[in-house]
This record gives sequence, structure tokens and C-alpha cells, in this order.
Amino acid sequence: MSGAKDGAPHRGGPFAERALDAMSVFGPLVFGLDPSGQLLNDWGLGDTAQGLERFVDISLEACVGTVGLVKPQSAFYERHGWRGIRSLARLVASCRREGLLVLLDVKRGDIGSTNEAYAEAYLGPGAPLRADAITVTPYLGLGAMEPILGRAITSDSGVFVVTRSSNPEGRKLQESLHPGGKTVEEQLLEEIARENAKAAPGGLGPIGAVFAPTHGAPKGFDLRDSNGLYLAPGVGAQGATPADVASCFAGCRDRVLAAASRVLLAPGPDVASLRDSVQRLSSELGEALAG
Repeated sequence: MSGAKDGAPHRGGPFAERALDAMSVFGPLVFGLDPSGQLLNDWGLGDTAQGLERFVDISLEACVGTVGLVKPQSAFYERHGWRGIRSLARLVASCRREGLLVLLDVKRGDIGSTNEAYAEAYLGPGAPLRADAITVTPYLGLGAMEPILGRAITSDSGVFVVTRSSNPEGRKLQESLHPGGKTVEEQLLEEIARENAKAAPGGLGPIGAVFAPTHGAPKGFDLRDSNGLYLAPGVGAQGATPADVASCFAGCRDRVLAAASRVLLAPGPDVASLRDSVQRLSSELGEALAG
């Protein structure tokens, strides 16, 4: 492998700063590395642990020097048992070694010592699957996420809290009214803002929000107030366009990381075609967010 692209961010410093550095070099696109069984078969690799290993090799070659952040969805690796987890660990370690930031999509979330264990698994020195950031689900209460949030702060890692998901089934819950009169998603963003204000007064904090543009722009609240980054899922196969991303995050376009997977992986396994698909969508997103 050729190593990180000239000007790529060096490791060190808070996750939000490193993410912004990566965006300044490569743009706002996050490459979702999601090897579904169908994809492995479409690529001619076979839906096996061996096919997954080959997917990792091809993905690494396509990503280095092309994109600044990657987002492997853990479930697609876990489905192959311990061999799949071994492949995921190799992918994560190799990406980080090459200068890529890894946002591991695990959507963990529990309480107490279980969250401590999740934090130990993914964040900070000594974590066997050490990522730069992870996703969590807050529906046992954001306060219950404290072991994960605390470790993220002390290790200069990031956490993205699922606030508005891209699937339609989530809207009933996320648009429900909190006892204070705000929607659940709005209340979560306010709690995230408070945590970020404590962790990084006057700057961007380590806690971001997963906020899908597939449901339109927010109504009645301002996304700028969270003092964190946003991960915008659903670009491409789930229907969101670069214009949708720009509209949803109109007030904070410089803080949005837009994630896509299937639309980027479809041209594989040819590495040049994969790189072209990433660069094309990255350019479209950059133009939309700059407009």
C-alpha cells in the first residue's frame, strides 16, 4: 500500500479536529464498508470468511488516498463468526495505520458495567478493536452512556449518538414528545450540546449525532446548537441526495459527514472503479455543501 495521501491528517488530538482535518483534504464523504452476502457474491468473492478477507484487501486498496473516513458496519463482519471479527479487526487496524479515520458502526448501548465493557472494546489505548469513533443508541437514556462518553473524552475519540435514523420505522419514536414538550430527537440534541459544552467549552465536542437527511430538514430547532459533528446516513441507496444533505444541514454544512455504502461499492471489485465512485460522490457532496 502506498500510505496516506500527502496532506492527510496525522493521528493525535481530539476526534472532531482530526475529522475536520480529514474533511479539508478529502471532503465530507464517509465510505461505508458493508460487505453484505449479496455484495460478496456480486463481487464474485463468495459469501464466506475467505471472501470477506478478500473484500478487506480490496477495500483497503480502494480507500487509501481516496477518502479520509471509513465506516465499517460491524454486523456484516460478525455474521461470519470469529473469522469475520478477525477480518474486521484487521480492517480497522490497517485503515488507522494508513491514516484513515475509522468510525465503527456498532450502535452499542446498554447500562453500567456493560457500557464500560463496550468502551474498553472499541475506544482508547488497549482496545482490541480500537476505532477513532463509534455509534451508540441512546434509548436506555443518554446518561447511561456515560462510561462510553467518558472514555471517548479521555482518549480523544468520538461517539455518534443515533438521534434521527434513516429508516421510516424510527420516526414514531424519534418524533414522540418528551415530557418537556420537545421531540425525542430535539431533546437528545440538547443533551448532546450540554455534554459537548462540558467536554470542549467554546469548541466542537467529541459527541456527534447520527441525523439522517432522508426525512427533510429539522423543524423547530437548530442543528448548529449541538456543538458537535453530524453523521448523515442514507446517501445513495436509501434515497438521500447531496442536495438533501445540504438542505438538512444548511446552518452547519461544515460539520456534516455524509455516509454512503451500497452506491459506492456497486462498481466493485475493480479498485479503479471503486475509487472513481468515491471521488464522484465526494465531488457532488462538496459542490452541494459549498453552494
